[in-house]
Formats: sequence, C-alpha cells, structure tokens
Amino acid sequence: MRSVTLVIPLVCLTLLAGCASLAPNYARPESPVPATLDGRSATASAVADLDWQHVVTNERLKKTVELALVNNRDLRIAALNIEKARAQYQIQEATLYPAVNATAGGSSARNEGTITRKYSGGLGVTAYELDIFGRLASLKDAALQDFLTTEATQRSVRTSLIAEVTNAWLTLAGYQDLLRLAQETLDSRSKTLELTRQLQALGGTSRLTVAQAQATTEAARGDVARYISLVEQSRNALDLLAGAAVPNDHLPAAASNVGESALALVEVPSGLSSEILLRRPDIVSAEHALIGSYADIGAARAAFFPSITLTGSVGTASSSLSNLFDAGTRAWTFIPALTLPIFNAGRLSAALAVAETTRDIRIASYEKAVQTAFREVADALSERGTLNERMVAQQAEVDAYATSLRLSTERYRSGADSYLNVLDSQRSLYVAQKSLIALQLTEQSNRMTLFKALGGG
Repeated sequence: MRSVTLVIPLVCLTLLAGCASLAPNYARPESPVPATLDGRSATASAVADLDWQHVVTNERLKKTVELALVNNRDLRIAALNIEKARAQYQIQEATLYPAVNATAGGSSARNEGTITRKYSGGLGVTAYELDIFGRLASLKDAALQDFLTTEATQRSVRTSLIAEVTNAWLTLAGYQDLLRLAQETLDSRSKTLELTRQLQALGGTSRLTVAQAQATTEAARGDVARYISLVEQSRNALDLLAGAAVPNDHLPAAASNVGESALALVEVPSGLSSEILLRRPDIVSAEHALIGSYADIGAARAAFFPSITLTGSVGTASSSLSNLFDAGTRAWTFIPALTLPIFNAGRLSAALAVAETTRDIRIASYEKAVQTAFREVADALSERGTLNERMVAQQAEVDAYATSLRLSTERYRSGADSYLNVLDSQRSLYVAQKSLIALQLTEQSNRMTLFKALGGG
C-alpha cells in the first residue's frame, strides 16, 4: 500500500511537468521582397508542383540524373544527417519522461566477528527533472526544428544536385558540339590548304596565300585538341556528380547538339505571388532554424527558475537472499531535491543573451534567404526575356557570315579579290558558330536555373 502511495504522487508530478513554456511566440518575419514576381509569360503551368522528371525531357539526361540521385555522396551524407538529427530529437524527447531502472544488489560486512549480509531488489527513478517551466520541452522543440532543418537541407541538396548534373550534362553536350564544329572546320581548312598548295605549285597563287591557309588550319587543329581535353574533363566532372561512371548510353548522343531542347520550358505566370518562394527548401530550412532559436530562448529563460528533481525507488530488502520476497521485506525511498540558482557569475544571463542574439541572426539569415531567392528568380526571368531575341540575332549573324564566306570564296576564285577576305570570313563564321553554341547552352541552362530558383518542385 505504501508503494502505491508513493507512485501516485510521482505520476501526478510527471503529468504536471511541462505545463509552462517561457519561449516567445513565433511570428514569421515580413517578406522583405516585392509581393509578386514578374513572369513575362502569357501562359502558366502548375509552378508550385513542378517535378524534375517533367522538366527534364531528354531520356539520356533523365537516366543520368537518376543515377546521381542513387550514388552521389553529398546526397547520401545529407540523408544520413537526417537520420542523425532524428535520433538526436528522440534522445531529447526521452528526457521528458522518467527513466525507470531495475536494481539488484547485495552486501556483506564483518564487525567484531559478526558477519551481516543484506540483499535488495526493486525499481527506481534517479534524478528525474520535473519540467515545470518548460526547459526540457523547449530543448525538445529545438531538437525537432534541428531535425526539420536537416530534412529541408537534404531536399535543397537534392534540388541542387539535379541542377548541377543537368548543367554538367549540358556542358558536355556543348563541348561535344564545339569539338564537332572544330573538326568540321579543320577538315574544311585542310582541304582548302591542299587546294591552295596545288595552285601554288601551278603558279596560280603565292606562298603568302599558302602560309595564311596553313595558319588557319593549324589554329583549327589546336581547337580540336583543346576541345578533346574539355570533353574529357566535362565527362570526369559528370562522373563525380553522378557518384559513378556514367554509361555511354546516358551521355549526350554524338549526333545531337545542345540546341536541341533537353529541358521543358518552365512557364511562370505574370504577377505570380512571391509567397511561392517560401516553399524553397533553403528558405524552409532557414525558417525551421529560426523557430528553433525561439525554443532555445525558452530553455535559457527557464534556467533562471528553480528545478525540481525526484529520486525514488520501491522494492524489497532482506538479510537473507532466500527471504528477499517474503512479506514484510518491502522497502521504499523518496528523495525530492530543489535547486535554485543564486550566483553563477552571469552565466545564465550570458546564455540568454546568446540565445536572443542567435534568434536575431537567424531572422536576418531568413530574410537574406528570401531576398536571394527573389533575386535568383528575377535574374533567371530577366535573362529568359532576352534569350530568344539573342538567339535569333546570333543565328542571323551565322547565316550572314556563311553568305559572306561563300561570296568571298567565289570572288577569290574568280580573281576579283584577295585570299585575305576569305580568311576573315572563315574566322568570323567560326567565331559566330561557337557563340551560337554557347548561347544555346545558356538557354538550356536557364531553364534548369529557373526550375531550381523556384524551389525544384
């Protein structure tokens, strides 16, 4: 009966634990950016529900991204950090409940020739803190926010990985296009050089013309060697991101070019609310970190108040092991303790100041994350607004230089013009073609940049 009398107060005190919280009420900071995004688009898809598999349309690229999502080490580390944070939260949550331990012991002592023995067994609670002022609950809330922060960070890492793999794949495709262009240019100039040498042998042209043709041919040969190296380096970078060697059937097709769309265009409706940015994983992570700082303030405030700890046990005790569980051997102990901070050289005040300053830092970090997200979207949309015009202009430039090369070649062969104009047209066309490939890569990368800036679905 006495043991029941002891357990009832313990249960009641446990239920009373955590009834108060000294953490300040959380309020999301006002958004430090304009209310809407300028979409510059007449049509809209479900921007908030974007999925990378709907954005990536090239099957080879899609397989490469899937390979990276399985094997990338950074993503694997991020996933393991989630498991670690979940375990840490469970550890902190367990402090809200008393730990009950089974105990058994025995002792022997000799005094003036008399040997005495004592045996005991029972259940006990050691130094269980009653969370009257919510210190432990605040620490548990902070641990929960740490877990949610880690989870959001993992989603941010995943989105960044998809974007990085896509851009690396597109870069490889771009260098393959440049290599193919350089090889075609080298073949063309080599043929021109051979014809020029034949003409020079027949007295139809000068050694200067041969030297000029040879110079442009060797320049193209140097570009071929350089782009071979860049293709290999791009493939190595792609393998690193994928976490494994990317199979050949996942790489950009040799016959394709970067101008062929590998990604769907992300349409953003005009006047889209900037509130959609709050769903970005990095902003979600920053907000959970901010909420956790409020809980830390609650724990720091609670440290100023008294703490009550309970130690107790109930069981049996006997001088004979065989009689340990007989009637009349029951025993119990109950040791409550009250601790009141009086002097700690300002440690508690400093801890509260640290918690409050951390809260202010995380508010600023959250606001900066929102501003950064808004700028990334605005920049991507701004670039998108001029890309089509730039590509049309660049294609027209390529066509114009192709016409110039054809006409200057005809004039040279007819003797109406010097070979120098042919060389100038060749160089100008080659540069314009390389610029067009680079611009096509920029256009494709912009699609993925906008997808990532909007939160990656």
